[in-house]
Amino acid sequence: MGAYPFIKGLHDLGNGCYGYLQPNGGWGYSNAGLIEDQGETLLVDTLMDLPLTRDMLDTMKRAVPAAERIGTLLNTHSNPDHTFGNQLVEGAVIISSDACLEEMKELSTPSDDPRGNIRMNWENFGDAGKFFNEVMWTKFSPEGFVQTLPTSTFSGEQTIHVGGKEVRFIEVGPAHTKGDVVVYIPEDRVIFAGDILFMDGHPIIWCGPSQNWIDACDLIMSWDVDVVVPGHGPITDKKGIQGLRDYIEFVQNESRKRYDVGMGYEEAARDIDLGPYADWIDRERIVLNVHLCYTEFGAEAADDRWEVLGAAGRYYFDEQAGTL
Repeated sequence: MGAYPFIKGLHDLGNGCYGYLQPNGGWGYSNAGLIEDQGETLLVDTLMDLPLTRDMLDTMKRAVPAAERIGTLLNTHSNPDHTFGNQLVEGAVIISSDACLEEMKELSTPSDDPRGNIRMNWENFGDAGKFFNEVMWTKFSPEGFVQTLPTSTFSGEQTIHVGGKEVRFIEVGPAHTKGDVVVYIPEDRVIFAGDILFMDGHPIIWCGPSQNWIDACDLIMSWDVDVVVPGHGPITDKKGIQGLRDYIEFVQNESRKRYDVGMGYEEAARDIDLGPYADWIDRERIVLNVHLCYTEFGAEAADDRWEVLGAAGRYYFDEQAGTL
């Protein structure tokens, strides 16, 4: 959508809704949102580290005086790039789905912060550690991080009011993660999609089932919506949701063809011609998505996530070297 260029910072969507964007939308560079009405505020997600979140909050305060005090913070899901700045939103009620909270509890103390551990000792994690050390951990700071969990949870759907504005939290996971939530403001026809939508970049099906993600896209497209703020990438509309839906079906179909002839998931991912998705960033994520589809078809899952991330890392480095 040309009205909202993909540049860093706060974008006014109208009527008290704002999207905060972080190009290029790749690993760790997520978006967030702000809703304000009658002096009350709701923040949708924080960012990957404290410096990024602090900069975002300062930007919001300069543009929207009521953002000096955020009343409510909604975490759309558990991933660090949407939650690791929570501690800076002091005094806010922090809301998430029940499943999101349970996933966040898996990272229970600052000493368990995987960013610091992998950045310093990535050799212990093989190809996965080498990959994440290059594409993410050296770009963000774990300094001062304190795990700050949601203080209120729900399952299914919850409606709150920000001033006089109705805001709906709708749980659509498990899909990207176990507890994905989208934020819908009916009167403004605006959605903050969290990581149910990646624009111009390959998504990651961490959890699945993949069909749930397709169902979530269908649900959103059934609503009266004009503006969609994705978890990563530029602001879009229903066309962006349709594009993501098409991608998930593409991965399902291409994975099935190769599963049926006995290819392993890593070989299959390398064999897939990405076609219309070749220009999307983070192409190595196709490995994780094919692995997830394989498990849905009946294949035994890898022993742990690091194994699959290592395969994605090999894809990435071979692609960088031009040997894929």
